[in-house]
Amino acid sequence: MTNNLLLGGTVRLVPLSTDHAEALLPSASDPEVWRWMPRRRPETVTQMRVLLSEMIADPARRCFAVRRCADDAVIGSTSLYDLDLTESRAEIGATWFDRSCWGGPYNAESKLLLFGHAFDDLRLARLALRTDNLNVRSQQALSRLGLVHEGTLRSHMRRQDGTRRDSLYYSLLADEWPAVRDRLRARVAAKTT
Repeated sequence: MTNNLLLGGTVRLVPLSTDHAEALLPSASDPEVWRWMPRRRPETVTQMRVLLSEMIADPARRCFAVRRCADDAVIGSTSLYDLDLTESRAEIGATWFDRSCWGGPYNAESKLLLFGHAFDDLRLARLALRTDNLNVRSQQALSRLGLVHEGTLRSHMRRQDGTRRDSLYYSLLADEWPAVRDRLRARVAAKTT
């Protein structure tokens, strides 16, 4: 990590700022992109700035904008949150990408960079990710990476439509990171050739 920049071959993660609001609004305001997010979908640049300000203001969160290396476009966002250096743990979330980037190397490489930052730079012992019980695509992706499904928090939070969601928790431990790193590298390589 150099100056809070996480650099990969197809993306780089840069510290998130409210200056990214305009670039992130098209993807964040897309109902399909935002479908599984527990927060209200932003519909204006002002709403996007407020959302980003709230995220950035949280001292237990490290937020990043995802920039595509080829053209420097902001294509998404991701965060470490509930970061507890004393307990050596964090969660990853508030991750979204422009729909045009789905299926490419961008999410996989973003995870590679963020997991590497968490385990190699911050020396965390544990990362957790959670997803809506109806978000099968996310569950399959986390399982393919080798993350462990730990359990389900029933009726954990309210969805945007007011219904209650169960949250499925997945985790990755420091001693599991090398194998997951290899899988992520292989996925990124396969998607960039």
